[in-house]
Amino acid sequence: MLNRRAVSFTVEHMNTAATTNAVTTFQLRKDALPQTRWHTGEPVPLAPGQVRLRVESFALTANNITYAAFGDAMSYWQFFPTGEEGWGCIPVWGFATVAESQCEGVAVGEKFYGYYPMSNSLVLQPVRITPSGFWDGAEHRQPLPAVYNQYMRCSTDPFYSAATEDIQSLLRPLFITSFLIDDFLDDNGFFDASAMLLSSASSKTAYGTAFQLAKRPGIEVIGLTSAGNVAFCESLGCYSRVVTYDQLDTIAAGTACLYVDFAGSGSLRQKIHSRFSQLRYNCSIGGTHVDELAAKGSTRDLPGPKPTLFFAPAQIKKRVAEWGGAVFAQQLAEAWRGFTRQVTGTEPPWLIARRHTGQAAMQTVYQEVLAGKGDPRTGHILLP
Repeated sequence: MLNRRAVSFTVEHMNTAATTNAVTTFQLRKDALPQTRWHTGEPVPLAPGQVRLRVESFALTANNITYAAFGDAMSYWQFFPTGEEGWGCIPVWGFATVAESQCEGVAVGEKFYGYYPMSNSLVLQPVRITPSGFWDGAEHRQPLPAVYNQYMRCSTDPFYSAATEDIQSLLRPLFITSFLIDDFLDDNGFFDASAMLLSSASSKTAYGTAFQLAKRPGIEVIGLTSAGNVAFCESLGCYSRVVTYDQLDTIAAGTACLYVDFAGSGSLRQKIHSRFSQLRYNCSIGGTHVDELAAKGSTRDLPGPKPTLFFAPAQIKKRVAEWGGAVFAQQLAEAWRGFTRQVTGTEPPWLIARRHTGQAAMQTVYQEVLAGKGDPRTGHILLP
């Protein structure tokens, strides 16, 4: 139960509070992702029903680079508009605490997990407030997928653990996608394929998907990666075998296979479609190879099936309608617990979180992740 009296008391006193901290936001050119800047502005006064959250920490992964690479096509730029043509703000997943509230039911000091800008502050308009959290009711976010508009109250969130906040920021949104990819493929009988080809096999979403697929009987999970990441991918134990991008010819051309494309590389896609005569489906997920996205070209001349973009919110909507929200949440939570036990319980761990503080560090980490550099065993947490 929410303590309405305590919440009302907090709101009443926060009505007169003055917020003096400047709002700093990391922005980038939509058409030139390496070009970035810091934008500084004064906080706007809260309107009735709004809350101001202080962003405490968030993860930056290849998944966030995908948000930028597909920012226009998938409307990711629309969540946190900059108000200036050509400049965008990448959404990230992390934690924030309510610093000021004009909304009954959301109290100062409460912590929420959710979708944030790369900024130190965010104003939200909570609607559909429940003990588990709320949705942002801002007008510009209403046409966007509801799953990105939900903010989970850490005090009641079954996924939350203070000791594993960093792992949650790094893996929770990615594993949800992994869980849904596996579920979607199973839902479609794996399109009659017996082998799954996963590019960018060292990426977190890819190995989360491999972890799920490895549980499926009769399915071979083949990780495709660069030579430098072979040892890491093999150490995970969730791939049936690991193959470098220049060793595709070690996989039989007649293999009934399915391509799960995390890389977004046009040249790799062309090679796979040209080699495998029994390619049953191309499931396009993201774009970790950002420098090769421009080389995609037309898909009309590709042999085999046309690449089909996977949209996680659509699979969530389907399963919630079929299973009910409670059953879906239970299955996802059980899978998440199994995955995080594996990630953190092995030696060495699959993932080690590394924290970075300040603008200079954020800029350095962003450029590193954008370039696809760094140790795949390292996950970056940024503190604005």
